[in-house]
Amino acid sequence: MNKLIDKTRVILIGGSSHVGKSTLAQSFAAKLGWSYRSTDKLARHPGRPWMGKKLKPIPEHVAQHYKTLSAEALFLDVLSHYQKNVLPQVEVIVHCHASDLSKECLIVEGSALWPEFVANLVGEDGVRAIWLTASEKLFRNRIKRESNFDNVAENEKYLIQKFLDRTLFYNKRMRGEVERLGFICIDVESISMADELLEKYMELMEVS
Repeated sequence: MNKLIDKTRVILIGGSSHVGKSTLAQSFAAKLGWSYRSTDKLARHPGRPWMGKKLKPIPEHVAQHYKTLSAEALFLDVLSHYQKNVLPQVEVIVHCHASDLSKECLIVEGSALWPEFVANLVGEDGVRAIWLTASEKLFRNRIKRESNFDNVAENEKYLIQKFLDRTLFYNKRMRGEVERLGFICIDVESISMADELLEKYMELMEVS
């Protein structure tokens, strides 16, 4: 594992919303002593359609976004946002940390790391990548728990369900893209701890 880490400058962690990317990325960064960045902070897009812990009302434009678009249309819209508004920034960040040895090594995570978009970054200049996946049950449980689904009004449940449908659509398409491109994908339910996942990832990276 140490030899692989010595040759690696940047690790990209992709996957759908609520799969556990940020938790894993922060654990990796802490274990390796690297910096951490989330693509969520790079550009705005209609976010999660529920009030959250601060109990702020759902903005009207967010509600309309989920009301008017199908799951596939929501997926295509967010993918377009990633490609136009997030990817150019990701490319600059990755190239900077990968090529400049004075910079800290870096973990970047986010749904914006769509496999096809970052394919040209992976494998060169010490850039590695991993995508996380999980069962529909895990996504449903996590999203419904975080959104307080069982205790909100029917109109809010509808919005949350649309977000969930988009998440599942993204995950299914992502798995197909990862397989097509020959990248590493790990089911988070098969691994119990971040350390174990890091070990598993390194094993798969050696094989690939």
